[in-house]
Amino acid sequence: MARVKSGPYRRRRHMRLLAHNKGYQGSRNHLFRRANETFLKAQWYAYGDRRNRKRDLRRLWIVRINAAARLNGTTYSKLIAGMRKSSVILNRKMLADLAVHDAQAFTQVVAAVTQ
Repeated sequence: MARVKSGPYRRRRHMRLLAHNKGYQGSRNHLFRRANETFLKAQWYAYGDRRNRKRDLRRLWIVRINAAARLNGTTYSKLIAGMRKSSVILNRKMLADLAVHDAQAFTQVVAAVTQ
């Protein structure tokens, strides 16, 4: 059987990876082995941080809702509990958006919930 060294394919693969690492410093964008290590690590961080972003955004929404709720004389936990009891269905993302961009509508939601 003939020996296969995969020369052209290997070069193409290396160059594609080095092109991906463009903008990294030092040997991380010049040397294939260092670039490959960096690329793999970056992929791990990207995977995890896509999940962390969801956590961070939810925390941000809760902080914004709590701040707006306190301006309306209640707390976050009382507001959410009241929403469950009165069957008002608004997710935290929409509530936070109302709290930031439309304070009057948020006040109406709080009034409807705390009756």
